[in-house]
Amino acid sequence: MATTMIPPADVPNETAATPDLPVGVEIALELRSLSLWYGTRRALEAVSFGVPVRKITALIGPSASGKSSLLRCLNRLNDELPECRVEGEVLLDGADIYAKDVVVHELRRRVGMVFQKPNPFPLSVYENVAYGPRLLGVKQRRELDASVEAALKAATLWDEVSSRLDDSALALSLGQQQRLVIARALAVGPEILLMDEPASALDPAATLRFEELLHELAQRFTVLIVTHNMQQAARVSDYTAFLHQGRLVEFGDTDALLTNPRERLTEDYITGRYA
Repeated sequence: MATTMIPPADVPNETAATPDLPVGVEIALELRSLSLWYGTRRALEAVSFGVPVRKITALIGPSASGKSSLLRCLNRLNDELPECRVEGEVLLDGADIYAKDVVVHELRRRVGMVFQKPNPFPLSVYENVAYGPRLLGVKQRRELDASVEAALKAATLWDEVSSRLDDSALALSLGQQQRLVIARALAVGPEILLMDEPASALDPAATLRFEELLHELAQRFTVLIVTHNMQQAARVSDYTAFLHQGRLVEFGDTDALLTNPRERLTEDYITGRYA
């Protein structure tokens, strides 16, 4: 059987399985009854919602609610775990990313990941960002230079490192390292960015800079972010999904969910009464 890359959509994928989105909203990713097991332990149970295109969607919930596990399902990082099993569908432009003929490295190019702790390679700033384009076959220095500059500018880091491209990435501040790994993800041309508590290790000033960057990125990319910070979810996200013990309790417009939740469990969590 020939392998198949997931093609870009020619027409908007309108919401069907997610009634909490306005009619006609274009969806980047659609989860349909997504369940996940680690061995015999079920981490996600029949989660369904749509992630809108070029919006920021926050995943909130207590520890061990399945937020990070869900995020790792969306570019198949859980494939690396031998006892992991996934059921249900994740549709990217209408095609299931768990189909047998999907090219996983192409999926991960289109759906990039930024982790909680910055993980720059022990290479120069330039080589960190050029790493992905090189893997994709870009060899011309002029083309690499353009890719590196564009990605660093998109991550609002160019002005700070343009004279330090040959310096070690490990010499950057923590906030700069986090923006560098975002630039590294952007350099391969993703459509979706998955972020797992990306600001948890940053100081207040770096967090503010990061949140400003998120708003800029959402003009071009679809962003799905895990955060434990209710205030951050309120500041940055357009939509929010609340997970509890692997189940989706509530999904909807962030302002509405945080100020007028439909479910008592959601209200208890966001008001601090959750135990």
